[in-house]
Amino acid sequence: MHALNDILHVVATVIVFLGAVPLVVAVIQFLLVGFQRFRYLYETAGDAPFPLPRTAILIPAWNEAPVLTASVEGLLALNYPRDRLRVVVIDDASTDETPQVLRALTARYPGSVEHLRRENGGQGKAHTLNHGLAHVLGDDWAEAVLIMDADVVFDSDALWRMTRHLAEPNVGAVTAYIKEGSGKQGNYLTRYIAFEYITAQAAARRAHNVLGVVACLAGGAQLHRRTSLEAIGGRIDTSTLAEDTVTTFETQLAGRRVVFDGYATVFAEEPGDLASLWKQRVRWARGNLQVTHRYRHVWFRPRARRDQHRLGSTLFGLIWFSLLATPFLLVACSASLLFLYFTDSDRAWALFHLLWVVNLVCYLLIVLMSAVVDPATFRRCWFEALIYPGLVSTCILVITALPDVFLPLLDDAGILPGDGSTPVLMIIIYVWLALSIPIAWIAKLLTGTRLRPLAPVLLTLVGYGSLLTASLVASFVLQARNADMTWDKTKKTGKVRAGR
Repeated sequence: MHALNDILHVVATVIVFLGAVPLVVAVIQFLLVGFQRFRYLYETAGDAPFPLPRTAILIPAWNEAPVLTASVEGLLALNYPRDRLRVVVIDDASTDETPQVLRALTARYPGSVEHLRRENGGQGKAHTLNHGLAHVLGDDWAEAVLIMDADVVFDSDALWRMTRHLAEPNVGAVTAYIKEGSGKQGNYLTRYIAFEYITAQAAARRAHNVLGVVACLAGGAQLHRRTSLEAIGGRIDTSTLAEDTVTTFETQLAGRRVVFDGYATVFAEEPGDLASLWKQRVRWARGNLQVTHRYRHVWFRPRARRDQHRLGSTLFGLIWFSLLATPFLLVACSASLLFLYFTDSDRAWALFHLLWVVNLVCYLLIVLMSAVVDPATFRRCWFEALIYPGLVSTCILVITALPDVFLPLLDDAGILPGDGSTPVLMIIIYVWLALSIPIAWIAKLLTGTRLRPLAPVLLTLVGYGSLLTASLVASFVLQARNADMTWDKTKKTGKVRAGR
């Protein structure tokens, strides 16, 4: 029995350390960003001018009347030759004034704007895009295809920055840095998203460039070489909720590189309420689960030749699965700490302390490096960045950082382990990583009730990251139940332009 206890304690110790893996992996990605300078992204261009390919811009639109005029006119005003641009709007059986808006735009910009109408719509973004792709690939005018969303606002030089990568013949697709664009029109939730996008896009995708593999072309700004699209069938996948990720993987599996350009910036309108954000993130997470299963033959199978895809590299697999495993790691970590608390309180406290020290160091590095990667955005969301883990977790981090100050106070209050008691508050602190997930889910549930003012309070306590983890858990449940796949469109209001 003694030997069994020793084994269980060793296993529990290992599991506690695994709880820090997602943050450690995030830090590794930030550290990789500094190596991007050593990877020249368009290696064979030499002294030749960057290409300006004839580009067809596809905009899937369902009831996008409030934003279409500004979006189309903004595209035609880009720092790019007008005669090398064609904006094709695929109207997915809109029931608002979208058709009338498009009639006015096609009349105002003949030859530059096209209106494609689907009378039987409602099948989702991928089907709508395929209708447009069949049209633009039906003749030989387009040399490149830019897929975007109706509300996205491009910086004036964003398209040129993206197309320059096509000077490298092996580059099949390019994606831009999508920023949360509501600015002063936003709220606490959009500021959380703004910070998230620094870490998930500006940093993580630069790290992917270094690894030579990109996880996902941003759905709102993805540029494809025509021949690359044709090599993967000239169509967008319609069998998953992550059509952009499938396209990214297929492009790389076909032997083409995918590149992220962090200086090609575009601005998008993101959800400003918890209910809309939840729907979006559950859809994204469920799509990633579908992609994980679809490409199960790829994971952790590195290729030796440099000209082949690197989707199977060990580090990329670790990055991908550390995100998917986050809820399980947090629950297992909390359960292990609780087990040790009742069987070996001294070890439990030591591991608890070490875990949060690691979390503190990792998170401080992430926050500081985020300020360097995108200082303009960070200035807008610095407070949300500091409380991103939640106020309770932030307090734990502070206590861990200054134990000589806070531990005597906790000792006097009788909530420290080792005195033979099991105070409720101490147990809650030990299992907080797991508790924060259902509390975040409760915050989402409250948004449709009279208690909705409490939702932001709960989210502040548990952290935005806990909400993302809870949506991931929901996606696992839906996928296990084989629930119907629905593409819930985020309502657009045009606040991106108003906020800039």
